[in-house]
Amino acid sequence: MRIGYKLFAEAYDPKEIVRQAVEAERAGFDFVEISDHYHPWLESHGHSGFAWSILAAIAARTEKLEIMTGVTCPFVRYHPAIIAQAAATTQILSDGRFTLGVGSGERLNEHVVGGGWPSASVRHEMFVEALEIIRLLWGGGYQSYEGQHLELEDARVFDLPDALPPIVVAAGGKRAAGIAAELGDGMFNTVADAEVVQAYTGEGGKGPKYCEVPVSWAPDEKDAVASAHRLMRFGLSGWKVQAELPNVVNFEAASTFVTEDDIRENVGCGPDPETHLAAARKFVDAGFDTLTLMNSGPDPDGFLRFYADELAGPIKALRA
Repeated sequence: MRIGYKLFAEAYDPKEIVRQAVEAERAGFDFVEISDHYHPWLESHGHSGFAWSILAAIAARTEKLEIMTGVTCPFVRYHPAIIAQAAATTQILSDGRFTLGVGSGERLNEHVVGGGWPSASVRHEMFVEALEIIRLLWGGGYQSYEGQHLELEDARVFDLPDALPPIVVAAGGKRAAGIAAELGDGMFNTVADAEVVQAYTGEGGKGPKYCEVPVSWAPDEKDAVASAHRLMRFGLSGWKVQAELPNVVNFEAASTFVTEDDIRENVGCGPDPETHLAAARKFVDAGFDTLTLMNSGPDPDGFLRFYADELAGPIKALRA
């Protein structure tokens, strides 16, 4: 079982995120994952640094730690040609330690460029075209592409790594799971959904299956719950809400009725390793084999010590 650490880029400034990545390597995590957002989820988060700059800084400050976007939408706010170039450069700078996690995006981040927010079916069509463009450019040489939604004109990525980064595709349903199987090297999800895993493997997907496990560590369980409620209550709204709301004020409103009891039911909270293992087992039992721990506790360094001293061995021993 490979274990990653989710860098909470919405809750901390960019320099602090880089520092936490360095400490995550020392704590024994296999990789770190960072959201590629323009806005935070909640006004109270207060941060949302540019993921690609942060990844470059992490690559320069670490030696073995793998790095990953979790996830980038490679259309609307970006053109896939830019992501093809950015991912190739990041793979070179990290000496082959980068994974490109991609998804069909959230209105929260993509509407900012004034390009509108297409329906889910159109976003899937655009997503497929974006992945085809990235793969095309990674094949080398000058390339052009004319799709229904996206175009590429006589473009070339000059700096390509010796080994291309794997592409892990976020899949919240069967359609996206099929895209992951066809055009990705792995799949990604934020819920313990066995049906999506089965859809991915049923369509021929053979790559790693990534997930995000929500946990909140603190020496006192009440403090862990309170911190998770402050930082993570937006996550209980579900993907159909998370993909569609346009701004942080909407997420503040949508999460008003999430209680601390709701947090206790959905997030592994407190100092007991078994609580965190139980949260992880839900995903392992659903078929995921690569776990990213998303800690919303009040003390990141305390969580990293807790992981190194008490959690790393047992959680890596879990088997799908």
